[in-house]
Amino acid sequence: MREPAFWYRPRSFKSHALRPLGALYGAIAERRMLRKGFDAGIPVICVGNYHVGGAGKTPTVLALTKLLRELGETPVVLSRGYGGSLKGPVMVDRERHDASEVGDEPLMMSRDVPVSVARDRLEGVALAKSQGATVVLMDDGFQNPKLLKDASLIVIDSERGLGNGKVFPAGPLRAPLKPQLARTDALVVIGDGHAADGVAAELARRNKPALRARLKPDAASLAQLFGKRVFAFAGIGDPERFFRTLRASGVDVVTSRAFADHYPYSERDIEVLWDDARRDGLALVTTEKDLARIHGGDGMLPYVEGIAPFKVTLEFDDADALRRLISDHLYKARERRFSRR
Repeated sequence: MREPAFWYRPRSFKSHALRPLGALYGAIAERRMLRKGFDAGIPVICVGNYHVGGAGKTPTVLALTKLLRELGETPVVLSRGYGGSLKGPVMVDRERHDASEVGDEPLMMSRDVPVSVARDRLEGVALAKSQGATVVLMDDGFQNPKLLKDASLIVIDSERGLGNGKVFPAGPLRAPLKPQLARTDALVVIGDGHAADGVAAELARRNKPALRARLKPDAASLAQLFGKRVFAFAGIGDPERFFRTLRASGVDVVTSRAFADHYPYSERDIEVLWDDARRDGLALVTTEKDLARIHGGDGMLPYVEGIAPFKVTLEFDDADALRRLISDHLYKARERRFSRR
């Protein structure tokens, strides 16, 4: 899905016309969020968004994976495997699975952390626990009430914020903002923009922190592109954020092309990209997530080695604050379960 441009305009006739549908969708979503979730028996940390599309959940999950391991935990990621054909539950195996089966994000993350893919999150949790998980990291699912969450961290892009602030389909919100704020434990604001300042201020009034973070390019990725003129392409929630990150890192982006989120590249798509890049003497570069989908496509292998993946990690301005936040929620989660015995 490619997000409509009017979602990010302050005034739009289309948005106004769709407000009744947004009100109905929002009422259903809000009522659904009130349901009591199943207790997994171990701490569950959810990394989600208030809105549809991407904002940086995957690098946030990977950053939390690293932190949890430093704290002596054994995290397993729980994902629905969006875009994949397998219903699960199944542990992602990079030797056996491709993105068309388990989704691009789980396949990419499985390089660094065990990932349980399941349409039914309760079955996915059971599988994660069977793998020795001491903490479940939910990739998305903030609005889904099926599983009790011990902490919910909401990721937001500092440049785009929440767009027009209206509920789908009139805007990008998955549910009305107020009940989502009430269930938020912390905000992760990625970048140096100010579009999320209002949300951060509202959470501050509720004594909930907003943690600033930035995407840091991998040194090897930058070295691979040094001195080259590049053709960047991406099929993610916010391709423009990827292009901005490249330029801010000093990469000479001559041409860029955006595709819909989770776009299923065909062999013909890649041929066209190759031909256009070669014609202008440009090097092809894309995200790790996109490359996971290209790796899984029939007939793609001859092209893959010539496409540079641009790897990034998420770094928090105040890593100690994040550590305290997660440690505190883990302690409270275990204390609550111990007190019920």
